[in-house]
Amino acid sequence: MRAAPTILHLDMDAFFAAAEQASKPSLRGKPVVVGGLGPRGVVATASYEARRFGVHSAMPMGQARRLAPHAAYLVPRFAFYRAISGQVMELLGRLSPLVEPLSLDEAFVDLEAGGLADDSASARRVGERLRAEILATTGLTGSVGLAGSKMLAKIASEQAKPDGLVLFEPGTERELLAPRSVRIVPGVGPATGDHLRRAGISTVADVVEAGEDELVRILGRAHGASLYRMALGHDDRPVVAERDAKSVSVEDTFDVDLHDRLRIRLEVERLAERCVARLRASGHSGRTIVLKVRRYDFSTLTRSETLRGPTDDPLVVREAAERLLELVDTTGGVRLLGVGVSGLADYTQEDLFAQAEAEAGAAASTAGAATAGAGSAAKAAGDTAETVTGAGAEAGAGSGGGAAGAGDGTGPEGGAEGAGGLLAAVAAVVPRTATEAAARLWSPGNDVRHAVLGAGWVQGSGLGRVTVRFEEPTSTAPGRVRTFAVDDPELEPADPLPLVPGGATGAEPAVPAAPATPVVRAGG
Repeated sequence: MRAAPTILHLDMDAFFAAAEQASKPSLRGKPVVVGGLGPRGVVATASYEARRFGVHSAMPMGQARRLAPHAAYLVPRFAFYRAISGQVMELLGRLSPLVEPLSLDEAFVDLEAGGLADDSASARRVGERLRAEILATTGLTGSVGLAGSKMLAKIASEQAKPDGLVLFEPGTERELLAPRSVRIVPGVGPATGDHLRRAGISTVADVVEAGEDELVRILGRAHGASLYRMALGHDDRPVVAERDAKSVSVEDTFDVDLHDRLRIRLEVERLAERCVARLRASGHSGRTIVLKVRRYDFSTLTRSETLRGPTDDPLVVREAAERLLELVDTTGGVRLLGVGVSGLADYTQEDLFAQAEAEAGAAASTAGAATAGAGSAAKAAGDTAETVTGAGAEAGAGSGGGAAGAGDGTGPEGGAEGAGGLLAAVAAVVPRTATEAAARLWSPGNDVRHAVLGAGWVQGSGLGRVTVRFEEPTSTAPGRVRTFAVDDPELEPADPLPLVPGGATGAEPAVPAAPATPVVRAGG
């Protein structure tokens, strides 16, 4: 524990929802819910107005709609949020060389390492100045906690919400922690909390009273001893500027259970491609390929395969994921699929055998004029399917929209055995992906621009029409609403406008590539 409250924890207030309210004047002061809009979608973030109705993060979207039927429900715009997060993290970097980001909207800062604070008064001045700078730069508010440890700084920022600052003086830890739920201690999740509750331990004071020996008996030596120290206020964890990624993964929850084996295989291939794109963007390769399958009865199976060396070859990852799929019974239906790569390294050891097999397969596919012609037709159809599917937004709707941030919309690239099988697969996929492409392109919350009316955002779409509200972040009043055909040549997707003139826009192409960084939790 430090003698001065020089560890700062920043948590932006209802970050995704607040960014949407700031960019859309007609939503300011109204309930806004951001997340996957499909039947199995979940809430990523709810505005404080929506929280009054009981809506909260990780809640099923269907339940949120029942609680707050009149709220605005929007898909996330992750590139936009990342751009704003970059501005915030830059401000934090000016305070100290030790900044530990926890998510897009949350980070620890070691003020002592930056030489800006050595007592309570100076720490409070830095915190207040930071809040003012964030508001001026992004137009959004953040809550700040200051304490002598990471645990207490995070508790302080929670207490400060929304748009506040709370400082805990060192030496008051025991008094502050005693009446609080044991769940507030780092490392105590729902399962551990329930286990302790059954043992009669509900508050931090109960933990201290139980003693270290009893906690070790209940939880094991490492966890029990750590919990006892935390309950006494002893938290010596340093602020770590960089953390090595342990794995990269993507997953999709489907609106309707998948039963067709070919469709499931195509989805696995699509996930493998997206996973590799993120792996390469992070500058890593990996040895272990992991497949995650959640079945119709909510049972979740994982299968993994470790390669001879690390790779970032999409063919290698895709084929490994397909082999793992063969080990899973999907007869009853699949509600979620995921592909991940772990055992990360900063270099790639190419799989020469896989490359040789791929080259041999390519040579074989060109043997014979008839076969070659069929293969060309299949490839052309495959490219069409990929392009149509690629029109999706990062927070998918439809098959990829079950979870917030669960899709960038990149589509399958072949995958059936032989030209005939591929053409059949494309014939099955194209009608579905075309519908999804239109739905994602005109998803509620997406930015658009009209050749005459200017910038606006999608309020809703369906039956071949899209309703747009024309307003900008700097508008002083709610904008007017117009409805157009989805193929109106004067209406097109657009880049987000900055919340503050001259600020970051979070611009992204209308057909986004795989996101450069893994999607992370939204807090506050």
